[in-house]
Amino acid sequence: MDFAKLVEVFDRNSVTFVSITQSFNTTTSMGRLTLNILLSFAQFEREVIGERIRDKFAASRKKGMWMGGFVPLGYDVNDRKLVVNDGEASTVRMIFERFTKMGSATILVNALRAEGITGKRGKLVDKGYLYKLLNNRVYVGQAVHKGTSYPGEHKAIISKELWDKVHNILCDSPRRRAARTRAQTPALLKGLIFGPTGCAMSPTHTRKGGRLYR
Repeated sequence: MDFAKLVEVFDRNSVTFVSITQSFNTTTSMGRLTLNILLSFAQFEREVIGERIRDKFAASRKKGMWMGGFVPLGYDVNDRKLVVNDGEASTVRMIFERFTKMGSATILVNALRAEGITGKRGKLVDKGYLYKLLNNRVYVGQAVHKGTSYPGEHKAIISKELWDKVHNILCDSPRRRAARTRAQTPALLKGLIFGPTGCAMSPTHTRKGGRLYR
């Protein structure tokens, strides 16, 4: 389709396209017909290749195979397969277990950042990263494709019982959890002010002369 548009630009500027490897040129009606036929088949082949790749990807995910992409914390890739990284796996388990005890992503993130806990790429854990980690079904040994889970080839890091505990807490309203968190912290407006997208605004503070201003 891009090439067809190029030919239109050539025509407007009185430029003729002549093919060296195929005997046609755009000055004749037969040449233009041949060009359009070739372009139609090229587009058809491109779409068929795309469909085959998508079908192959979906079939591989149904078999539980790792198909590349961002490697989650707790795993390494070896021979195109996810392999448990014991050091990182213990961090993942610790995060899941502490979330069940704290019940608040905000408090847990603050604690993890204070302890210098980082993600796979070395950045300190933030709230968005924590929610992605807690919702990643890879940790219970599953492969997900377009919202559907399949048994994965890799080993699980988190037990199904721990996963269910965490998601029972996550099913609770974020506003209700924020209200409970607000009761434990001096940031009184926390969980009350929301932006246009529905995300809660985060409290912050500054220090001056030994005093803390929220």
